[in-house]
Amino acid sequence: MDEKRKKQLRWQLPFLLLLIAGTVFIIRQQRQTPYQKNTGFVFGTVYNVTYQWPDNLQDEIEAELKKIDETFSMFNEQSLVSRLNRGDKPVMLTPMFLEVYNLAASVSEDTEGAFDITVGPLVNAWGFGFKNEQMPTRRQVDSLRQFIGMKQLSLDSEDMMLTKRDRRVTLDFSAIAKGYGSDVVARMLKKKGVENLMVEIGGEVVTQGISPNRMPWRIGVTKPTEDSLAAGEGELQTVLNVTDRAMATSGNYRNFYYKGGRKYAHTIDPRTGYPVQHNILSATVLAASCATADAYATSFMVMGLEKAQELLDRHPELMAYFIYTDKDGQLAVWYSPSLEVEK
Repeated sequence: MDEKRKKQLRWQLPFLLLLIAGTVFIIRQQRQTPYQKNTGFVFGTVYNVTYQWPDNLQDEIEAELKKIDETFSMFNEQSLVSRLNRGDKPVMLTPMFLEVYNLAASVSEDTEGAFDITVGPLVNAWGFGFKNEQMPTRRQVDSLRQFIGMKQLSLDSEDMMLTKRDRRVTLDFSAIAKGYGSDVVARMLKKKGVENLMVEIGGEVVTQGISPNRMPWRIGVTKPTEDSLAAGEGELQTVLNVTDRAMATSGNYRNFYYKGGRKYAHTIDPRTGYPVQHNILSATVLAASCATADAYATSFMVMGLEKAQELLDRHPELMAYFIYTDKDGQLAVWYSPSLEVEK
């Protein structure tokens, strides 16, 4: 080895040692940083947030959730959506509302109306909302369908105003708000510098980095059961790798009733006005955002297995796990080939 090369190595060696020492220090500090766990009640359900950070951020988390509630809650009389539904004037929209509304409109168009934020009156009429539990007549269903559909809404993004063609049109973001809430909390944590996190609101999940056991985040999918009163912690059908992505599940096996020997699910098809009658029991969707996963999971419950598979072929960025009943009435599964599934 010539003298010039030896001099280069003598200069490079201290820098290399410093780099190694710095890397070891960072890894040690990261391992010593505790994981915080916050839980609470929001949107009529429970939230759980796990994240690696020196300080407890529950106040900041609940501040973000309050913004969601003040925008989309149908139970908060002063929320933006409640004021729109009452027909208050004027109601100035917010960037948060526009973000979710535009996503809802996009998914509605993509699913040919299977996803629709105006379906609330039909849900209530069929007894799954907060109004009644009486079976509607065909005449009542047809009457309600006159003011169902996003075509009933006109958005002026420049003036931040939303116009309804019929005052009876109401907005219901329940099929997307929990997923969006998980997104918003995760964004806040990431902005603060949190690298390892899991946000879950009513089963709608966003993850990043690694879990407290230093492993990728893995989330269970509950096995369908006919016991609609069963607790949320049921038997798992499978466990999915949900690291650095979002996951949402929609299922009609926990919310239904029988009438005249038929099973009526809580999933209402906005296009027909009637509960869906097909064999899909649970739709789990993985996407870049939880709001997107939430909206498509609901859509797939309306569309059924074959139509959902056709849509997934057009969207390689989406992955799905479906639980359905086969021709013999037995549970069966189908999932995207790219999905990491624990068998």
